[in-house]
Amino acid sequence: MTPSFGLVIVGDEILSGKRADKHLPKLIELLGARGLVLSYADYVGDDRPRITAALERAFASADIVFSCGGIGATPDDHTRQCAAAALQRPLVLHPEAAALIRERMQDVAREQGETFDPERPDNLHRLNMGVFPEGARIIPNPYNKIPGFSCDGPGGGTVHFVPGFPVMAWPMVEWALEHYCAQWFHRQPQAEHSIVLYGAMEAALTPLMERIEADHPGIKVFSLPSVDHPVHGRHVELGVKGAASLVPAAWQALLQALHQVGANMGPEMVRSL
Repeated sequence: MTPSFGLVIVGDEILSGKRADKHLPKLIELLGARGLVLSYADYVGDDRPRITAALERAFASADIVFSCGGIGATPDDHTRQCAAAALQRPLVLHPEAAALIRERMQDVAREQGETFDPERPDNLHRLNMGVFPEGARIIPNPYNKIPGFSCDGPGGGTVHFVPGFPVMAWPMVEWALEHYCAQWFHRQPQAEHSIVLYGAMEAALTPLMERIEADHPGIKVFSLPSVDHPVHGRHVELGVKGAASLVPAAWQALLQALHQVGANMGPEMVRSL
């Protein structure tokens, strides 16, 4: 079966409004291009107990989760430590990560016309960015070589950890998808079929929605009300979504029921997911 995909966004700057999250729409885009969908997203501030709890849930699941942010080596970066706590594993310096970090430091020294000193205190501190939970696998970073990492949990869940910077995170997410998730690409194409209903009330639609879901396993029925749409005004968008092979039958059943009750119907919308 195709696993569920999740997202964890870490950082006080997102919750305070200093930075706007760009990862959620991008991950939806990256998954969608591969026939996959995002099931959930968690936003967590720079708080170790909360980050650890979010990661414990991810590792205990059978999901594929991407965690963005907090993997640096400054005092407000907690994700690496929380991942180790969630897994109950020690933090260790990953040898390949250490080599890549030293390579990056040499590049910077060369660009600045300096001699690289591996024993300089700040350079030794930078190696902390390669300290991951024991058993981690690295995720290459094409932007500056400082890697992310992946860990598998006891429940079968896998979490891929990438930086908060989109210019680094997004190609690293794509790499992880291509290397670890290709077997699920376009495996079960998803579709969505909906219609605009004028003057409809969600409470009155609920029994019909429940009946369609009961009669068509694997289908989700949704309603999206709007009170001030610039074109349709007050309306409800009612539709079905799920595996492309299951949607047509559920849609026809929904449409027939709407005709029977004389619903005031507007335009239809079809979308491949």
